[in-house]
Amino acid sequence: WLVGSAQFGARGSFPRFARIGFCAPGSEGDRWHHRRMRSPSPPTLVNALRAAAAGAVRDVAALVLPQSCASCAEQGARVCPQCAADLAPTVQVQAVGGLRVWSGLTFEGVAARVIRSCKEDARPGLARVLAPALRAALAAAGGAAPPDARGRVIVVPVPASRRAMRTRGFRLVEVVTRAAGADPVRALHQIEVTRDQRDLGVMQREENLHGAFCASGVRGAHVVLVDDVVTSGATLREGARALAAAGAHVVGAATVAATPRLHPAGNASEDKE
Repeated sequence: WLVGSAQFGARGSFPRFARIGFCAPGSEGDRWHHRRMRSPSPPTLVNALRAAAAGAVRDVAALVLPQSCASCAEQGARVCPQCAADLAPTVQVQAVGGLRVWSGLTFEGVAARVIRSCKEDARPGLARVLAPALRAALAAAGGAAPPDARGRVIVVPVPASRRAMRTRGFRLVEVVTRAAGADPVRALHQIEVTRDQRDLGVMQREENLHGAFCASGVRGAHVVLVDDVVTSGATLREGARALAAAGAHVVGAATVAATPRLHPAGNASEDKE
């Protein structure tokens, strides 16, 4: 059975997403499913050592090298005050193949440079400056859930690929989700190795991701899917398909940013459904 433990706050406040309990047939007592999903499979020794080494290098670099703005390279802060002002959320909602997606920023200018730096330069500390955008998108997406389910919505991140984990050493979407104040549940799993999406067209992205994900432990749950950036929407649609196939009610998706090529349906505050 599914048990929701959190409720929405006062009007206009950020909703607290529930933790979900799951009891498998034949198990010895109840288990908290969100804890089980958040516990990754035991890493190999090589991967563990690689991740530890990457973390050590970042820690040493943070002590020795001065911080610079991820957008303009000004010394003194992860993101300088002037660039930080451009990261103020302006939530937009759009329909992507029938899936509603809320995004806190447009992926251009400062937002694009900061997100790229977070990913390509392995700077997880930038999650803090990206968190307000995702928090705003999550609040809008959670508000679209049926009234009787709003205190029981769970947040499911798009899983990081093995290639991304080897390169960065951290799960970007999960890090930003936690910084935004939500509790990510690892209910979505990648079962097919896919090509890098960056150089693929819209149709190629769809074909590349078809059948790539599966989901578990979400039957009957209301879910908001989370990713860092929505481009063609192929990843989010495949994630939503897998979640729905596992019995989840997919409320929509929330992302930090959306690429300009996607035309939002309007400001989230104007969405009445």
